[in-house]
Amino acid sequence: MRSSDRSFELFVALRYLLARRKQAFISLISLISVIGVSVGVMALLIALALMTGLQAEVRDRLIGSAAHVYVFKAGGFDNVEDDIRRLRALPRVAGAAPVMLGLGMALAANSEIPITMKGVVPELEATVTEIEHRLQAGSLDALNPAEGQLPGILLGRDLAEKLGVYVGDSFQVFTSDTVLTPLGLRPRAASFRVVGVFNLGLYEYDATYGFIHLGVAERIFSDSTTKFIELRVDDMFEAREIADGIPAALGSDYQAQDWADMNSSLFQALWLEKMAISITIGLIVMVAALNIVASLILLVMEKSRDIAILKTMGSTAASIRRIFVLQGLIIGLLGTAAGAAAGTIVIYVLDRFKLIQVPIDVYQISHVPFRLELLDFVVVVVVAVLICFIATIYPSRQASKLDPAQALRYQ
Repeated sequence: MRSSDRSFELFVALRYLLARRKQAFISLISLISVIGVSVGVMALLIALALMTGLQAEVRDRLIGSAAHVYVFKAGGFDNVEDDIRRLRALPRVAGAAPVMLGLGMALAANSEIPITMKGVVPELEATVTEIEHRLQAGSLDALNPAEGQLPGILLGRDLAEKLGVYVGDSFQVFTSDTVLTPLGLRPRAASFRVVGVFNLGLYEYDATYGFIHLGVAERIFSDSTTKFIELRVDDMFEAREIADGIPAALGSDYQAQDWADMNSSLFQALWLEKMAISITIGLIVMVAALNIVASLILLVMEKSRDIAILKTMGSTAASIRRIFVLQGLIIGLLGTAAGAAAGTIVIYVLDRFKLIQVPIDVYQISHVPFRLELLDFVVVVVVAVLICFIATIYPSRQASKLDPAQALRYQ
């Protein structure tokens, strides 16, 4: 096809798109179609950026608060130091630390709050989590036992506020273990001194967790067996592969889970939300495409005389078809470009000023961060233009099949 033919078809398409006077109604429908495509693309980009940002933020905070891989052993770890040495020797393992978890009830200032106590070795824990860098007060080394002082504990910010304690204060924790007293069996009680407050950014940790020394945890929970070992690897996205290779490297009695597996239900729920929102909002683009079909069909009916004249002057059916395809594509391109630009601006504003707040106890974060991935942007733009193109196929085919004799008979 010659460039002059392409210019002629584009000129006619633009003339029809910008129809005036008695065809102004068709131009109005075309404008509505452009707005519909624009709104659909903008809404879809915002929704994808919202869910992508939420997933990424929750993932990053989980990884900062917890380890990449958790290693368990049937029957418990007989020699923790040897197991840690063997795990540290594995390829891509950057850190390893023994951990013990126990549940209790914290009592302070007439407040009773459930607490999850995590027994750690301070110098090793710093190699697998970011707890040392998330302290608002105190230090991780203060967990090491000191002669003549109460055992130290690091509390999450929200938990410390609920208990009404701060660095230097003390409180009691009652565990599920029992001791025999003259008054019968009573829950085991232990007193702790707050030596630090942390803010990991996840409500689950900040509102329920307390870090104590591993030796103290073994004593108050009457268990000298370490429950599991945490690992940090050099690439968190390779954690699953590393976890799967641990039984083969250390023996079948060793089992491991990576961070994604431990939180699979949360990420699956976020993924389903992303898909549901994308499909629902994507219907807006489909409705806009139907408007394009309607506007082109009306235009074919209105311009049947012009089409007949063009054919009698030598225009081919393919040329007529391209005229209406071009008109639909112009609508789609204008709407997609406007929607993409508006969506990008809105995403920046929402993320910059943190305008959307969410329940922190549900999503673990206080506001929704927006993150627009390049792949999502390209997919939305391409799909929107493709849908608009598909919408032009039927009207353009009908226009190209128009019989000039029938169209001009009653003119």
